[in-house]
Amino acid sequence: MAQEPENEKKETASGAGEGIPAPTGDSNLIDTDYVIGQDNFQGRMLFNVDLHGKVFGISSLLVLVFVVLTLTMQSQMEPLFNGMRDWLTANLSWFFMLSTAIFVILAVGLIFSPLGKVRLGGAEARPDHTYISWFAMLFAAGMGIGLMFYGVSEPISHYTAAMGGTSIENGVRVDSAPLGGAMGDETAARQLGMASTMLHWGLHPWAIYAMVALSLALFSFNKGLPLTMRSIFYPVLGERIWGWPGHIVDILAVFSTLFGLATSLGLGAQQAAAGLHFLFDVPDTNTTRVILIVAITAVTLCSVAAGVNAGLKHLSELNMGLAFALLLFILFTGPTLDLLIGFFNNIWAYITYLPALSMPFGREDVDYSQSWSAFYWAWWISWSPFVGMFIARVSRGRTVREFLIAVLLVPTLVCILWMTVFGGAAIFQVDSGMQGVADAALELKLFVMLGNLPWSTVTSLIGLLLIMVFFITSADSGSLVIDTITAGGKIDAPTSQRLFWALISGVIAIALLLGGGLGALQAMVICTGLPFAVVLLVGCFGVIKGLMSEPRAKKLT
Repeated sequence: MAQEPENEKKETASGAGEGIPAPTGDSNLIDTDYVIGQDNFQGRMLFNVDLHGKVFGISSLLVLVFVVLTLTMQSQMEPLFNGMRDWLTANLSWFFMLSTAIFVILAVGLIFSPLGKVRLGGAEARPDHTYISWFAMLFAAGMGIGLMFYGVSEPISHYTAAMGGTSIENGVRVDSAPLGGAMGDETAARQLGMASTMLHWGLHPWAIYAMVALSLALFSFNKGLPLTMRSIFYPVLGERIWGWPGHIVDILAVFSTLFGLATSLGLGAQQAAAGLHFLFDVPDTNTTRVILIVAITAVTLCSVAAGVNAGLKHLSELNMGLAFALLLFILFTGPTLDLLIGFFNNIWAYITYLPALSMPFGREDVDYSQSWSAFYWAWWISWSPFVGMFIARVSRGRTVREFLIAVLLVPTLVCILWMTVFGGAAIFQVDSGMQGVADAALELKLFVMLGNLPWSTVTSLIGLLLIMVFFITSADSGSLVIDTITAGGKIDAPTSQRLFWALISGVIAIALLLGGGLGALQAMVICTGLPFAVVLLVGCFGVIKGLMSEPRAKKLT
């Protein structure tokens, strides 16, 4: 039988509460005198605030300095951003690749271990959301804009690079083909190109998200600690997480989330502007992109004000429906049989090429492993506090095994299906002599591919709508996470604070676009992803210790 009165007593002692539900049934709460929000400043300025003074103050001040410098020194910042990106990817790509491999091995290992029986939220906790709502929210937050931007552009880029084979100048490879390429072999190039794409959208990124989400959910819903990144360090730092070591972890999480989010918003703005130019001849300039960011940020503020259940949840479900409808349209108006067969071929190609593509050392395909893989791993790591915390908040009541299978395997299969349909349709067009999709800019490839199918104007408009709604859901859920961190772990802080962070994420995206475009976006996501990769590696030790101390889940009736 569950010991509810004992749990309530432990919850009070551990400082849980403030919107975080107490564990249901047996759990092993951490006994600490810290009370969530005890270091917060509460009061009214222009609006009600409930903020962790040090984390919010330092984070907001540094963000303000960054935005001002980037906007006032645009000509100097662009070469600086590009130099930072090139140095980090050239020298530390192995570290990003090794880190993500560790996350995959750990996540898969937990699925098959006895620790998979632990239930998030207590041994008798029940899920807060249905499977459909749960999948919709985690998928929309996890990769929405990225799938729209890279769904066509990445498979076709790797395919054409593989077809071109390798090229050596002065003893150094200068091509962008993954591994050794597949010169002139369409079948082999297609398999290698799709496998190279799946590497970036399959097990590796979702393992990063899953481990962060699992850590946060465990230490919040089972251990009674605040829903912030510092909590997963309790097995390592103990009570010191309430001091400056914990403040630094949370500040790093804020920066990682902000710049990872800004990268996605910047990519979304670039693609939306390209789509408007393609469809309606709207000038594809920074002015258009800034106007788009401002307009969509305004809609995001309305979604934030409506709350998770009224705003974000419904938007996520709408986007999932539209995305699925667009996928089915391409599947049935494109080379249907080729795409259906390709789905299973691509799964096999992914499995076959996975060891070589994920190898951190001894890579000769430096352009692929550094320009593509290193950027992706930094991007996903920088997104991990944002996506991980959001997934944690909507995953209470799941067992660790159920959680990892859902978060790790289901989205991987969906991403393979997405890339197969969108990228496979583009590759089929190129093989049929329609070279336009291969020659188009990255942000325009989706619209060129749709332009070769029936009802292209309608489907392109749906694509634009998807980009914009993914933009909104990403900014909405991102502001939710940043607000939780800067509110000391409270998940019911004033809505005005979420509005503030939603606005700030749009401002940073504008600053990066004006201060260097895609290069600036990539540079800052790599810079913030690097220190946070170290944080996550240490956090893996904490989650294993935390799971080992938990009782196993009871079968629910």
